[in-house]
Amino acid sequence: MTKKQIEAVCEELVLPIIEERGLELVDIEYVKEGANYYLRVYADKEGGITIDDCVDVSRVLNPELDKYEKEFKEPYILEVSSPGLLRPLKKDKDFQRNLGKMLEIKLFRPLENSRVKELEAELEAFDGNTITVILEDDTKTVIDRSNLALVRLAFEF
Repeated sequence: MTKKQIEAVCEELVLPIIEERGLELVDIEYVKEGANYYLRVYADKEGGITIDDCVDVSRVLNPELDKYEKEFKEPYILEVSSPGLLRPLKKDKDFQRNLGKMLEIKLFRPLENSRVKELEAELEAFDGNTITVILEDDTKTVIDRSNLALVRLAFEF
């Protein structure tokens, strides 16, 4: 199975488990780090996910994933966790939840007529293809979502 197929199988298996517990599936990733493969499931809920939530989802998901052991080809480590404060915004619901908030944005290509590839801006609107942000000088800029390398909430530490 390819990386995308493994993530799709995991999503199909974990979604009912997560929804049954009143959680939200944020993301799934299958990655190789060093010698190990990791299958990571990121979940959240209003007020934040707890370690008990993660353990519960993992306990129920693990035997379901074991049924696909031969198709996955490589052994992996299953991790169920919170996406954390600095999680990337990827899905429409992520953008919806953060309308009016300041974002840290990294682009694949610079903004039109500039060299800017990293910026902080307020999220004003989004659709399937673009996001509209308000820059520090109060100008609005529309950015194609295919140009977004990373978008996350901006935090001052």
